[in-house]
Amino acid sequence: MKASEIQALLDEPACSHNSKEKSGCARPQPGATAGGCAFDGAQIALLPIADVAHIVHGPIACAGSSWDNRGTRSSGPALYRIGMTTDLSETDVVMGRAEKRLFHAIKQAIEEYRPAAVFVYATCVTALVGDDMEAVCKAATERWGTPVIPIDAAGFYGTKNLGNRLAGEAMFQYVIGTAEPRPALPHPDGIPTYDVNLIGEYNIAGEFWHVAPLFDKLGLRILGTLSGDSRFHEVQTMHRGRVNMVVCAKALLNVARKMQENFGIPFFEGSFYGVQDTSNALRDFARLIGDPDLMARTEALIGVEEARAHAALEPWRKRLEGKRVLLYTGGVKSWSIVSALQDLGMTVVATGTKKSTEEDKARIRELMGENTKMIDDGSPKALLSTYKEYRADILIAGGRNLYTALKARIPFLDINQEREFGYAGYTGMEELARQLALSIESPVWNAVRKPAPWARQNAAGTVLAA
Repeated sequence: MKASEIQALLDEPACSHNSKEKSGCARPQPGATAGGCAFDGAQIALLPIADVAHIVHGPIACAGSSWDNRGTRSSGPALYRIGMTTDLSETDVVMGRAEKRLFHAIKQAIEEYRPAAVFVYATCVTALVGDDMEAVCKAATERWGTPVIPIDAAGFYGTKNLGNRLAGEAMFQYVIGTAEPRPALPHPDGIPTYDVNLIGEYNIAGEFWHVAPLFDKLGLRILGTLSGDSRFHEVQTMHRGRVNMVVCAKALLNVARKMQENFGIPFFEGSFYGVQDTSNALRDFARLIGDPDLMARTEALIGVEEARAHAALEPWRKRLEGKRVLLYTGGVKSWSIVSALQDLGMTVVATGTKKSTEEDKARIRELMGENTKMIDDGSPKALLSTYKEYRADILIAGGRNLYTALKARIPFLDINQEREFGYAGYTGMEELARQLALSIESPVWNAVRKPAPWARQNAAGTVLAA
């Protein structure tokens, strides 16, 4: 990929913090991929498309280090769970055999698994040696009749966020608009059906299944998601949606913008974390569709669901109110989880912004105030120092911080993509409250903070054997 093409993705016109003088997104710098490279970002953005064969064209370590690192769930096919790679060696690179290995890998994937499509991901090695991956994919498509899509997102191009955008660019260029949707079935209640899309929703831990029934009740057919629990054909038909919702901050904003420019589909940004944000997302769908009856039904549904949610959350609020939280995550979660925690009466003393855009930071300030503490340094020392300084009661972060919390003997909740519980929607909010309370109130913390039973201190502070 040319440098000019990468720069075009960094300069995103739809981002309110973007400008010609200074892009709203950081340019690639040495060491900037430590938290996830462009290849990693592209793969996690597209891997949830469940009926596609995902082939990593490069050394086996690229596939081994990235496979299944996002806990997305599928309601049907599980092909996406099979790690595939061309497993290039030094000999393959030196002898120029990489393209031939890729062609045979595509052949094997199609003949053994009969996928709806094949996605081929470039890596640093194949980009550096100059493999013409697009030509190989085109030849394979003509040979077997199965769409083979090149994802040009080599790791050294930049950060994980850039990789998300590169993946979206590939979907817009090769997939979206290449098929027509199936006719919608009549709604059981006789109400009109409207097609909508979700962009940047990944169904982590199956959490979107908490939200999907609300769409069914309103007559909103989710035509396609990019890419949680999605199918290749659904992504092909996304150009027929009435409204797009950008769920995961700015990761795939370029797709939403281009779909608006080319197909006239309006979009909005929202979140399904927290009672209020979930209600606002449903309202925005109804508002942009413009059907007064849909708006009325949406308000009625929100009234019922909010009443039920508040009743279910009341016992948890009494236990969590006033508790102080150190939140270290990034992207949309840096502000959407703040909103959810505030719904529970908790105080977020600081939040991480290492992978957040300027838009994310602006939303954090709106929720927490202009003087809020934002953390870029995620080292154990920095996190524990902030935890003690702000007298936090729990650390909410990603799985890589789990052992930091355990060694420091402080309550911890995993909020990132490896988590086992879904927190989206009204019912997901109840699960979030439950997990917070169970973690903070666990008797293990008092037990591990006490002196060992075989030791005691005398009045002078000297530790003596029991």
